[in-house]
Amino acid sequence: MNLLYANDRPGTYPDSWYAATSDIGPVRAPLPGTVQADVCVVGAGYTGMSAALHLAQAGRRVVVVEAQRVGFGASGRNGGQLGAGQRVEQPDLEQMVGHDRARVLWDMGRAAVALVKALVAEHAIDCHLKPGLAWTAEHSSDVDDLHRYAEHMARHYDYPLEVLDAAGFARFCPSPAYKGGILDWEPGHLHPLRYALGLARAAEAAGAVIYEGSAVHDISEGAKVTVRTDGGVVEADHLILACNGYLGGLSGQVAARVMPINNFVVATAPLDDPDQVLAQDIAVSDGRFVVNYFRLSHDKRLLFGGGESYGYRFPRDIAAKVRKPMTEIFPHLADVPIDYAWGGTLAITMKRLPYLVRLAPNVLSASGYSGHGVGTATQAGQLMARAIQGDGDGFDTMAALPTIPFPGGTAMRTPLLALAMTWYSMRDRLGL
Repeated sequence: MNLLYANDRPGTYPDSWYAATSDIGPVRAPLPGTVQADVCVVGAGYTGMSAALHLAQAGRRVVVVEAQRVGFGASGRNGGQLGAGQRVEQPDLEQMVGHDRARVLWDMGRAAVALVKALVAEHAIDCHLKPGLAWTAEHSSDVDDLHRYAEHMARHYDYPLEVLDAAGFARFCPSPAYKGGILDWEPGHLHPLRYALGLARAAEAAGAVIYEGSAVHDISEGAKVTVRTDGGVVEADHLILACNGYLGGLSGQVAARVMPINNFVVATAPLDDPDQVLAQDIAVSDGRFVVNYFRLSHDKRLLFGGGESYGYRFPRDIAAKVRKPMTEIFPHLADVPIDYAWGGTLAITMKRLPYLVRLAPNVLSASGYSGHGVGTATQAGQLMARAIQGDGDGFDTMAALPTIPFPGGTAMRTPLLALAMTWYSMRDRLGL
């Protein structure tokens, strides 16, 4: 199944609130004939746009080929949460790689947040970037775990997190489901598609050329890399694969370690009393394995993500799928109209850490952000740009993260995904 077209029409953004509130602009032309480049980037999401921007600013000739539209994939559909650190919490990272390396990764994660903020400011990207990201839980034992995590971060990383009991959390989020949590004011949330489009405009202003409607179907490696689409060819000194969940068959090595999964988001009608959902303009994620995440839009809608998927086809009624967890968290919204509902494909790894790899001396890839991609993908693009210019330290640090293939190879990923999601969603319902 080609996920580029499995759930979406060619060249068309999903019917999302993000697309409805973005200045998308006209379609860019597809790749025409044969063009030369210092660097060819495949994929125009956060990873590809960040790489293209940083390389073009360094004077490299950059050509970006995108099968659909800029920000078409997870970059333009996600929950908009800009998280600090890595996707894996620091105590777990310490167990994986040791405290010293975990500290380096923590600092890199904070640098990713700072990079997004700097790019938004430098290029005047109007994406409603706001501070504040909270984690919460429905069970007291899970809240205790969050509070212990906050204590660990204060003691070992000198990083303050606001610790909230049930009453304290209710001042921010008056849901009867939650028993407390923690709040971090350094990361935040943004309008993801506006951010992706802003990066693209900045990359083009710096000299990068972006071709849309140009799906790559063949890559030949060598001293020069040849990238073929239906309409043309790019011959480049270097290649960056920035495809994440839409990689398809372009690299078996990456596909074995990076699995696409779907997630779903709704936007309600503007709320009459948004303070009954969030009394402050923060983003929230809860402690379920099939995580619920939400925030308010700038026009006071609830943007709520959740609902598990058991295959790669989107359900017929996405709104109904997401309304169920939404009303478990906010029962008073049972009858609120849902104006937009959409799905998207992200990508995970076994360890929930990104997979950065040098596939050949002049071929780099980054993907598998596991729901932590706003900052991590932006930074991955920057790291690959630096590596191509001879500074590979940051890229090599991320490439050294432990990675293992999914069992069963790509043929077994769909049934294994269904089995895993069934098991973990059952655990969420039972409160295990």
